[in-house]
Amino acid sequence: MVSERGLQVLRAIVQDYVDTREPVGSKSIVDRYHFGVSAATIRNDMALLEDEDLIAAPHTSSGRVPTDKGYRVFVDHLAELRPLSPAQRAAISSFLDAPGDLDDLLMRTVRALTQLTGQVAIVQYPSFARASVTHVELVDIGGGRVIVILVTDTGRVSQRVTFLRDELPDGAVTHLRAVVSGLIVGVSVREGSQRVDAFLAEHAQDAASSSAVSAALQLARVVAEELEEFRQDRMIMAGTANLARREADFRGSIYPVLEAIEEQVTLLRLMTEMVADEHGLSASIGRENAAFGLAEASVVASDYDATSGVARVGVLGPTRMDYPTNLATVRAVARYLSRLLEEDESAC
Repeated sequence: MVSERGLQVLRAIVQDYVDTREPVGSKSIVDRYHFGVSAATIRNDMALLEDEDLIAAPHTSSGRVPTDKGYRVFVDHLAELRPLSPAQRAAISSFLDAPGDLDDLLMRTVRALTQLTGQVAIVQYPSFARASVTHVELVDIGGGRVIVILVTDTGRVSQRVTFLRDELPDGAVTHLRAVVSGLIVGVSVREGSQRVDAFLAEHAQDAASSSAVSAALQLARVVAEELEEFRQDRMIMAGTANLARREADFRGSIYPVLEAIEEQVTLLRLMTEMVADEHGLSASIGRENAAFGLAEASVVASDYDATSGVARVGVLGPTRMDYPTNLATVRAVARYLSRLLEEDESAC
């Protein structure tokens, strides 16, 4: 059983190792921290921490470094989130000020996070499966080409050009817009997908009956594909190059980490499965990520609120990271993001 002083020694080891990248010895702890005990007593505390697999010796030196389990205890019980400086808060506000649309806002978000933390930044898109379609627009640009535009109440916009087999006669696009709008406007993306599928099944044999029916079916298929895209979980990342700059912090090669983050489905599953605390903060550290190919990396994240539910924003990097600062940063960015989305919803 680790004593309270032993846990404070663990805190000191984590903080010093993150700051210096050097194994931490008993003498440096005595010199830097005022525990009021001898170096011999600190060495005994360190021996108990090592028995609990909270610290380890990387080689024959007297210094110790935190293990994944040690980082976990630090994050769960010992880390105190560091308040962001006025300059950091101003940077977040500047990065996220006056975004063009949701895509632009989330791109700004990951850029802000990677600038502030030096880690790989990750933002989940809100789940659009529960979002409602608020508007459909069809724009005939001639030559049988029609721009299909879908808008949801969460700010997601889809725009796609489709090529019809025949040019539309005058007034046809207005009728087609009414048909498509009647299927999906005012209902959830999920229900809209079901309605479009039912429409396609009902009229599958009618394509040859007229050019108008054929065009309606073509457009319905395009709408079905776009709604299916809305239903897929998505994420956006920035700062992957930071991994190369931090290569010395990985015990082995960084290539498995690079390969893992290329698989967005894997990262999305990890982000979704992380368990948040009462403040919406979560961390997954080292070996806890082995199933996702990220056994030498950590992810810290914070929930943010969107119209369709909760999504996450976070950073990924080596296990040797500044957890208090990174957790505080993702929390601050998440809160700012939630506020912007709430203001956007209110404006609508």
